[in-house]
Amino acid sequence: MRRPAPTRRARQRLLVAVAGCLLVTLGGCAGPVTADGLRGARLEVLAVWSGTEQQRFEPVLRAFEASTGARITYSPAGHDVADAIDARLRAGRPPDIAFLPQPGLLRQYAAEGRLVPLGRPAAAAVTANYPPRWRDLASVDGRLYGVWFKAAHKSLIWYNVAAFERIGVVPPTDVTGLLATAGKLASSGTPAFAVAGRDSWTLTDLFENLYLTLAGPDRYDALAVHRLPWTDPSVTATLRILARFLAPRLVAGGVRAALGEDFEGSVQQAFTSPPHAAMVCEGDFVAGIVTGRTSARLGVDADVFAFPSSPSAAPAIVAGGDVAVQMRPSPAGAAFLRWLATPEAAAIWARQGGYISPNANLDLSVYPDETSRAVARSLLDGGAAVRFDLSDLQPPAFGSDNRSGMRRELRDFFAHPDVEGTAARLEAAAQAAFTGAPG
Repeated sequence: MRRPAPTRRARQRLLVAVAGCLLVTLGGCAGPVTADGLRGARLEVLAVWSGTEQQRFEPVLRAFEASTGARITYSPAGHDVADAIDARLRAGRPPDIAFLPQPGLLRQYAAEGRLVPLGRPAAAAVTANYPPRWRDLASVDGRLYGVWFKAAHKSLIWYNVAAFERIGVVPPTDVTGLLATAGKLASSGTPAFAVAGRDSWTLTDLFENLYLTLAGPDRYDALAVHRLPWTDPSVTATLRILARFLAPRLVAGGVRAALGEDFEGSVQQAFTSPPHAAMVCEGDFVAGIVTGRTSARLGVDADVFAFPSSPSAAPAIVAGGDVAVQMRPSPAGAAFLRWLATPEAAAIWARQGGYISPNANLDLSVYPDETSRAVARSLLDGGAAVRFDLSDLQPPAFGSDNRSGMRRELRDFFAHPDVEGTAARLEAAAQAAFTGAPG
């Protein structure tokens, strides 16, 4: 059930309390920047978030404003952050701060000299609060360039509890069991999967989870840097399993309808009453849509289980996230990144739900429900089992462009599952992207 919006007085009390925390945070860091020195400064922050996510992020901005006197303008980037930023760069108007959803994009902009490296105070905050894996993902040639403010646990399957109970099935623990459960659901009259074919990044996420499970972390790491070709037998074997997941009888509305469905709509398909599908294979951020766009209750009507692992391998996690970088040098921008690296900043969004943080010092009790706490704990405890989203590690032209590379080829594969042809086209696109990648 959607939580009622806080009153104006409650919001004001929250901002005052958080502002006090921020003043302590800024005052306790080394360096010449102080809260007083930021009064009147202006920042533009660009990120992908809109709708519910934007509403939940804006209190983070307002808290920084309330304590420093700076003024922030937020610019939603639309579905393609790289396109939005590149257009701004061509016009000579980069944003002060941008949130990038791909490490590959961070590496590209760093190699082009577009990013300001973190100063000592911000770098110290990142070192104090973030595990090495997340620091490495924000670094190029040993220099820190960003703060991973938002993380995503993508190795999750959300399911309609009533649909499972109606046919007497429980969450499966391996891929074979998941396919068997999907078949039983479809035979009972409820399609197994809601698929957002229009938002083809969801198809790359499904492939990545299957590949990590079936091929293992070593091959995943090799494929991520193109030491392994996309024509490798491990890739074609995963594509064959993917085709079974995306079989028309298992997909809500069939393939043609699913190709026109967006991500938010796919979640609503699974948690409407009666459901149009029993499961959605996607990240922790599904919870925000369940609570904000449906009447389903987390932990009661909607629940979640880990993406099934292989019997012969340890469980692994595909992670994603958004890293804040500075594109125009300024004391206010540097202070804002330092603020984002603190547990206090993360707690503002965490309390509202639909969010998890990679900040190791954020108290898990701030999350609003046990489901969110369990997902956040799983990601933080994943350690060496965590692998970043494969498509986001690629050069952007291959990994995150809707018109080419992984997104286009996997969407075409959904429509026409040609295993060998898709593998060959993926390999050709990867070769072209890695040849032209900076650095």
